[in-house]
Amino acid sequence: MAEIAADLPSRFCLPVPRRARHNARKGSDMARRDTGNYSMFWQSRLIRGLSLLHADFSRHDYAPHTHDAFVIAVTESGSAEIANSGVTGKVDASTIFVSNPEERQSARMGDSVRWRYRAFYLTQRAIDDLARRFGVHDVPYFMESMISDADLIARFARLHRALARDDDELLADELAIEAFGKLFGRYGRGGGRAERAPRDHAVMKRLLALMRERHAEHVSLDDLARTAGLTSFQVIGLFKRAVGVTPHAYLLHIRMNAACRHLKRGHSLAESALAAGFCDQAAMNKHFKRSYGITPLQFARAARDGPTGGARHAISANTARRPQL
Repeated sequence: MAEIAADLPSRFCLPVPRRARHNARKGSDMARRDTGNYSMFWQSRLIRGLSLLHADFSRHDYAPHTHDAFVIAVTESGSAEIANSGVTGKVDASTIFVSNPEERQSARMGDSVRWRYRAFYLTQRAIDDLARRFGVHDVPYFMESMISDADLIARFARLHRALARDDDELLADELAIEAFGKLFGRYGRGGGRAERAPRDHAVMKRLLALMRERHAEHVSLDDLARTAGLTSFQVIGLFKRAVGVTPHAYLLHIRMNAACRHLKRGHSLAESALAAGFCDQAAMNKHFKRSYGITPLQFARAARDGPTGGARHAISANTARRPQL
């Protein structure tokens, strides 16, 4: 795996010509050409001490090396052979790779013509931060490095993409707690075990009130944990048991209702999005269509026209496919 360098810039990119469009989106990245290979390496803003790598190789072998970090990698396409602590195995889209700090490892692509993967590197600072979020003194270690678990692979792939977008801290925080919680719980050995949150209606009432009052502001999982006097892990569990969804999903519900109220009052789409707590109008549009099956513009027009004319705007976002009444 790619060596971690503390003095690297926040993002370090080696682009392939065919991925030039991807690189152009990240104008602040340092870049140089390495024909046939692409890699992006950066430091997480959410979890201090966590580095991330997104690589797409057509030919590359890693010489034997070690990391002073936990390494977790999920393959998106192709495959490679990885030797870790004397055990060699194949990684592909059906396998997640996990390595403890200081374990000697190397990798080769062999007959594979492509290896595209996403990796996490957790230094001691990131490990300590995770331990705090789970309310344990030490996180577990792992006895096996090649794990076949489709659910876990999907969770870490989604987490990596969320951290790459870096546009929704609460969602990324939840995904991190749930992905690492599943990994530690299913395959970890030793370390502490996170305790479930108590069923406390008073605590839940305080959390819901906080989210309603601050829905238009930045609300983090740490904020909720401090208010509840619980760990981040316990807050997620409490929400799932009490209201059936995660804190992020509940906050979206509050923000969607707030956006509807602002649109009904005649506010513009952009004003309504920001007043409801969305980062921009595009984010509101996405969640509107996903939740209600219509766009905010359709909703606003229907609210403006009233009972006599609203229906014609609320039927279909694509007028070319509008059903006949």
